[in-house]
Amino acid sequence: MDSSNIARCAQLAMILEVSATPKPGNIDRDHNYSGTRFEHFLASAVGVYPVMEKAAGSGSGVGALIRGSVLESSKWQKGGNTHFGAFILLVPLVMAAGKCEDRTCLLSQVKKIVRETSSEDAIEFFRAFSEAKVKVKQVTDLDLNDQSSIKKIEAHRLTLFKMMEISGSYDIIAAEWINGFEKTFDCAISIQNKIRKYCINDAVVLTFMELLSQNKDTFIQTKFDRKKAEEVSLMAKKILEKGDIDDVRDEICLFDEKLLKEGVNPGSTADIIIAGLFVSLFEGMRF
Repeated sequence: MDSSNIARCAQLAMILEVSATPKPGNIDRDHNYSGTRFEHFLASAVGVYPVMEKAAGSGSGVGALIRGSVLESSKWQKGGNTHFGAFILLVPLVMAAGKCEDRTCLLSQVKKIVRETSSEDAIEFFRAFSEAKVKVKQVTDLDLNDQSSIKKIEAHRLTLFKMMEISGSYDIIAAEWINGFEKTFDCAISIQNKIRKYCINDAVVLTFMELLSQNKDTFIQTKFDRKKAEEVSLMAKKILEKGDIDDVRDEICLFDEKLLKEGVNPGSTADIIIAGLFVSLFEGMRF
């Protein structure tokens, strides 16, 4: 697959995720947030194409490519941070896809790419965090609002992979880097299995619900706390236990309304769905 096709897989993955409904707590084609809208996500997905195409032909520079994605996204919309977590996963996956033809190779290459990141990647990523204005749990002496932290990264030769190791215990996106994109590839398998029975919308919604039921969403933990994230996961699990999509669609809609009313946004779960969709599309899934 050439760089253009790989980049389009990344774009379509972002578009399919934000279009799926009902996807509890998140923006979709049926509802928006006060400052961020469905159209902002579409603009971001389309606008980031040149960076994704470049990534598909790149063997290094993960940090700069993530930062480039953030900057390109912001040029096309004014809704703020739409895809930062997704870019953290998509960029190394897209880079790996440029060297591969199948899942085995993709998995091997993406592990290699993230482990071989440098301190320059960490610095570029640090800058991207600041530019995207991402909320983050502060657990180290690296203050994302303090530019002197760049000197600390340089002094300690802190690679981007090492930064992910530091936050991997509480951040499910960082944990994907450390654990070989395990949830991403499981997500891809789940979507591909469900597409045999359901339309793409329902396959994405069900996989989203499954992923949310099994994992405490980092975005929820950062905005609220661990207890709230556990509560949301348990609610998702109880709904899924009641039956198939047609049996629980109304309950998912009520769950969606509840989370939206409370301002609870499982954004990290959505990011992994995007990564799983990318893998599925790269492997040839069509719908």
